[in-house]
Amino acid sequence: MVQATARHLLVSSEEQCEQLKQQILEGADFAEVAKAHSSCPSSAQGGDLGSFGPGMMVREFDEVVFSAPLNEVQGPVKTQFGYHLLEVTSRG
Repeated sequence: MVQATARHLLVSSEEQCEQLKQQILEGADFAEVAKAHSSCPSSAQGGDLGSFGPGMMVREFDEVVFSAPLNEVQGPVKTQFGYHLLEVTSRG
């Protein structure tokens, strides 16, 4: 079964998500932004979610993780938890 590794950050508003995405696109370190702003427990690891397969995350998340280009910030992705930025670091 295909596996992916990804990192993400989670915030409560689309506006904040867009602002953080812009900071990352302008050169801010994804992991540092996640540590400072993400409400997910993964923020302690810079947003690193480790390795997972299809169906282990919510559907909206899965759709992006298993189709998006590698190493490009994706989002905002809205789920029942809030708004995510995510970056797929490997897939195979």
